[in-house]
Amino acid sequence: MSEELKNSPIEDFDWDAFEKGETQGEKSHEELVHTYDESLNTIKDKDVTEGTVIALNKREVVVNIGYKSDGIIPLNEFRYNPDLKVGDKVEVFIENQEDKKGQLVLSHKKARAAKSWERVNEALENDEVIKGYIKCRTKGGMIVDVFGIEAFLPGSQIDVKPIRDYDVFVGKTMEFKVVKINQEFKNVVVSHKALIEAELEQQKKDIIAKLEKGQVLEGTVKNITSYGVFIDLGGVDGLIHITDLSWGRVSHPEEVVSLDQKLNVVILDFDDEKKRIALGLKQLQPHPWDALDPNLKVGDKVKGKVVVMADYGAFVEIAPGVEGLIHVSEMSWSQHLRSAQDFLKVGDEVEAVILTLDRAERKMSLGIKQLKPDPWENIETNYPVGSKHTAKVRNFTNFGVFVELEEGVDGLIHISDLSWTKKIKHPSEFTQIGADIDVQVLEIDKENRRLSLGHKQLEENPWDVFETIFTVGSIHEGTIVEMLDKGAVVALPYGVEGFATPKHLVKQDGTQAKQDEKLDFKVIEFNKDAKRIILSHSRIFEDEAKAEAKKAKKAAKAIEETASSTPAIEKTTLGDIQELAALKEKLSKK
Repeated sequence: MSEELKNSPIEDFDWDAFEKGETQGEKSHEELVHTYDESLNTIKDKDVTEGTVIALNKREVVVNIGYKSDGIIPLNEFRYNPDLKVGDKVEVFIENQEDKKGQLVLSHKKARAAKSWERVNEALENDEVIKGYIKCRTKGGMIVDVFGIEAFLPGSQIDVKPIRDYDVFVGKTMEFKVVKINQEFKNVVVSHKALIEAELEQQKKDIIAKLEKGQVLEGTVKNITSYGVFIDLGGVDGLIHITDLSWGRVSHPEEVVSLDQKLNVVILDFDDEKKRIALGLKQLQPHPWDALDPNLKVGDKVKGKVVVMADYGAFVEIAPGVEGLIHVSEMSWSQHLRSAQDFLKVGDEVEAVILTLDRAERKMSLGIKQLKPDPWENIETNYPVGSKHTAKVRNFTNFGVFVELEEGVDGLIHISDLSWTKKIKHPSEFTQIGADIDVQVLEIDKENRRLSLGHKQLEENPWDVFETIFTVGSIHEGTIVEMLDKGAVVALPYGVEGFATPKHLVKQDGTQAKQDEKLDFKVIEFNKDAKRIILSHSRIFEDEAKAEAKKAKKAAKAIEETASSTPAIEKTTLGDIQELAALKEKLSKK
């Protein structure tokens, strides 16, 4: 428009009306208001409509919806869309056409929420890529704002690589795919990983197609687990099992590799279908057995460290990847096999002797007892027959006690050699395991590495004395201490025991003797070698009766012989007749 036209007066301007304040010209005020209202969009509260961004700053977005005033929306309602700019079309929810300040009140968040569920379902059906804003961390993943709905992004679905720091994703806007919707609970699960998996899948196929067994590739340590290491080969992953990391024993892969480390690996095997690739690291190094000193031989001494313990032995590493087994039987000269843990533990530094060496089979057996002299080499010198020693009780059997004189030197005390006097049914009555016991060497069996020992031999044989005391026919007071089917055990003086059968336990009144009863007993048999004394209570009164009867019979016989030799002229007196009559009656009673 030219300056002349701008400054020229309006010919039909009504100055009178202007002076009166009526500036609407020919049109009435009502007509102007109607015309103005007609030019505006017809809107209602709680409706969703579309607006245009006309301005924005760090805090607010100004949106024009064609109404008489513009609406202001907080910028944080658009944080899912950091690319928002002037001119963009956005959906808004009309909360209030005019608040107390006359301001149009809009909400983008509520507009999104009103249609969000419908849009989320469409995104799932159409496999659509949508944008979302990662709001915060939660257990197992992240919370993502998509269309105003809080969706769950599992940690495993953030990227194809394991995520070490989840916090770096908070506040980011990323592209996602809806992978799952729970209609009942209104739960939405999204994935970013799904977007790149399809592309990676094709890359994997291309890489695997070029793989060959034995091929050496460079890779990067992507993840370390207790059972192995995952290596990124440039778009495809392979696994080095813990046993393929080193020729030596590895407790945890972290001992060998670290995260993000670049290293060369060899392909051991791969599966086209399952996309599994088995890798090896130790295979790029020569086997330690091949580098073992060729002059090493049986009988040589070696040093090493205990790496594994078992009940039957210990594995000792004498060089990385070269191990020998020390069997528990080669740890001590003792014949009492114990657990290997009684001698060694993991980490011990030991010296050992090579017992066997098989380079072809890569096996070696070691011994540590061979570093000490064999105690049986000079057994006759150290433990001659008749020598006295103190031993430790190791074990019991029904027939005796096994003892150890020193490590590797065992002996047996037969049950009969424990005591001169006590009748021992089981060795546990006499001693206990772990106790010390004095012994005398009775016999040496070098071939079987066993000594015959005695305990009672350390004392004088009391049966030499008993032989003079408990003579056959002698009478001693005794107490019945035990009743058995075959008779009774009788405790005699000097701590010795005797035995009486039931028929010898009958008392003079015809009753049977009982346990704990104290009676006189006659010795009817004494056997020093068998340590046996046979007793009888009944014999005491039986022998007395026999002796008396024998005496009476002898007296009667003497009288008869006297009477027959007396001359006829001598006459029998009345007193003689009475005496003979009484004797006769007594004999008849007997």
